[in-house]
Amino acid sequence: MNQKILDEILHQDYNSIIKNIEEFLETQIEKNKANGVILGLSGGIDSAVLAYLCKGVLKEKTLAVIMPDTQITPSIETEDAMKMISLTGLEYKLVDIKPIVNEYSNYLEPNDWAKGNLRARIRANILYYYANAKNYLVLGSSDKSEYLIGYFTKYGDGASDLVPIISLYKLQVREIAKVLGVPQNVIEKKSSPHLWKEHEAEKEIGVSYEEIDSILYCIFDKKCSIEQTAEILQIEKQTVNKVYKLHLDSMHKRETQQKPFEDKK
Repeated sequence: MNQKILDEILHQDYNSIIKNIEEFLETQIEKNKANGVILGLSGGIDSAVLAYLCKGVLKEKTLAVIMPDTQITPSIETEDAMKMISLTGLEYKLVDIKPIVNEYSNYLEPNDWAKGNLRARIRANILYYYANAKNYLVLGSSDKSEYLIGYFTKYGDGASDLVPIISLYKLQVREIAKVLGVPQNVIEKKSSPHLWKEHEAEKEIGVSYEEIDSILYCIFDKKCSIEQTAEILQIEKQTVNKVYKLHLDSMHKRETQQKPFEDKK
């Protein structure tokens, strides 16, 4: 790895970024005439950062919904989520989605991968249910790393009204979490959407976030080619290609629905 590139990614004015995000949230609530915001709190780093950002300026206007599937979600995740509720003082609801998933399973043929994404879509449905009931805006927890490689479920955790941390790479999210006061064990834990048992993001992707962020930073921020990126980072070209292919293959997740007969300009 190239430490200089990592330092460039990590060296940011996080207090200024926090202020800008807080102002963004307040402005969007006013602009959309909403009563507040709602987020899914998983016990992971991204949703933790959202919760702490909301604590700063929207404490009385935020609902956090904790939605484990108790059949597969490690109990420590729910415990960490509840700990953050205690530390932030946010209003919350705890909904075990296991019975909902099981009900779907009574009517659908088995497929563990599809079932994992179904869990994410069930959570989105619950968030939008309460958002409709309360006139709240749904906060998405996607960071820049996962957004660019499509590591989110379309119409699941990718469904939201506002995406406050989408300009921050995963490594930057961990740094801003330190400034916000997120518990250290949450900052250090391995990222996972917990869509199936023993699910870990880096293990599934096959590349570390240090590598992912460095590759994406070189390609998208520094406008380097695949070859230049591999050379600068001293990473195998195969790994750079893999990350960039994830970006290309997930393009449909980041674009609006495609329509035929559009004018070609």
